[in-house]
Amino acid sequence: MKIALMDSGIGLLAAAAAVRRLRPDADLVLSSDPGSMPWGPRAPEDVTRRALAVARAAADHGPEALIVACNTASVHALPALRAELEPGLPVIGTVPAIKPAAAGGGPVAIWATPATTGSPYQRGLIREFAGSVGVTEVPCPGLADAVEHADGAAIDRAVAAAAALTPPEVTHIVLGCTHYELVAERIRTAVRRPGRPPAVLYGSAEAVAAQALRRIGIAPAPSAQPLGTLAVLHGGRPTGLPEAALAYAEGLLLKAVSPAL
Repeated sequence: MKIALMDSGIGLLAAAAAVRRLRPDADLVLSSDPGSMPWGPRAPEDVTRRALAVARAAADHGPEALIVACNTASVHALPALRAELEPGLPVIGTVPAIKPAAAGGGPVAIWATPATTGSPYQRGLIREFAGSVGVTEVPCPGLADAVEHADGAAIDRAVAAAAALTPPEVTHIVLGCTHYELVAERIRTAVRRPGRPPAVLYGSAEAVAAQALRRIGIAPAPSAQPLGTLAVLHGGRPTGLPEAALAYAEGLLLKAVSPAL
């Protein structure tokens, strides 16, 4: 089987690693356009245009499913992507894990890009899934870009700034940008309060990986032989995993167990 993932940059690594853990034998196509990153501040029409280009490049490789491993693209471009690619190619979007976080009882903080924080989309999810649970929306300016470039000092500054905006009583944190999942442990450490248990973090990678397999009728097989290949596209052009990807456990996993095409 072949599963493609798309994002503006390396935020797709978390979902790709999740697919690889569930199906070590799946061929993966990682399609992104880091030259146009970040997508968050762009107009919705611009995001849609760029997302369609990245998706078409992935579709040219004949995958059985496409994971939109990007919150911004899922918000603005998912209808256009599905209109063009489905039903021939199932398209799986990424939704912030507000529902499971709120089910934990809260209070909840949602870390997201400034463009997503306070947006009608995110506010709608809060109304639909959070119920009476207290929710704090936390903007994280610069964090996705710092993660994209594996800039440790910039990551620490952005995480510290967001942690300072997170109320001390928060027990559950939604990672509302796929890039943030790559630095989850840094976030958990930054929000740790003396005398309180560690916050529970909620990403989307595991859920979208499992949903992709369900959409194509394939069962998880984590013990399968790790023979799945890895193709990486930047702006539609074949390349390798960027150096920044290897700063994260997810990138190292993909490199270690995926023969490159």
